[in-house]
Amino acid sequence: MAFELWTTSLSTITMRNHLWQTQPFFSPNMMKENQKMVTEKLEASMEAGLEMQKALFNSINGQSAPWWVTSQRAMKPYHQRSSANSRRLAK
Repeated sequence: MAFELWTTSLSTITMRNHLWQTQPFFSPNMMKENQKMVTEKLEASMEAGLEMQKALFNSINGQSAPWWVTSQRAMKPYHQRSSANSRRLAK
């Protein structure tokens, strides 16, 4: 999952940079895309933070999960959004 997240993130950054170079920043399509990008990053950060809080509270209560399970749960929102961004920008 980490490798796929890394590769889709790189392709998304490349496509987004190309988009920024070919369209004016103030165009309605670019404003919408930039707003969607920021919103998705905030949502993914909140979901990952929630997973980390769950892991912390579970460990306080003696129900700790292995680190690889916790890290996979924390990366999942970023992975989903990165893959969706890559597919959307590839159109």
